[in-house]
Amino acid sequence: MRKLSEYRKLAEKHESESHGQYISAIYRHMQILISAELAPYRIGSGQYIFLMAIASQQPITQKALSEKLLIDKTTTAKAIAKLEAEGYVRREVDPADNRYQQLYLTESAQGVVPKVQEALDRVKSRTKQGISDEEYDLFINLLKVVLSNLSKQDEML
Repeated sequence: MRKLSEYRKLAEKHESESHGQYISAIYRHMQILISAELAPYRIGSGQYIFLMAIASQQPITQKALSEKLLIDKTTTAKAIAKLEAEGYVRREVDPADNRYQQLYLTESAQGVVPKVQEALDRVKSRTKQGISDEEYDLFINLLKVVLSNLSKQDEML
């Protein structure tokens, strides 16, 4: 495992490079891999995150789902509509407040979720090749710091 000082030396060599270009490229490549893996289930690369979030915490409202995933409400609504059209998500009126709808996985989705998780694990495994668990954890924590920094800037605007 490399020490933080080694990463800093590597970073000094690449000061003119932007982490944004790498994050963007990684995102595009991962979306292609995920789309291919999930095609048999008719789940797009933009929908799996919603499916898996509902699976981990149901029932959940669309608003709470948007907040949990840090995704705007319009994008969430479109993804849920697609998942609903595929028969993976159902809505029920929230008994505590009938202005809201609770989201649940259907029986069909219950059978697909483990397969989706396996596909996501394969993609993740591919992304981690040559990286130790400690390095990967550091990478994830650094990305969280970058996101937090940007979120703070958004709040100031």
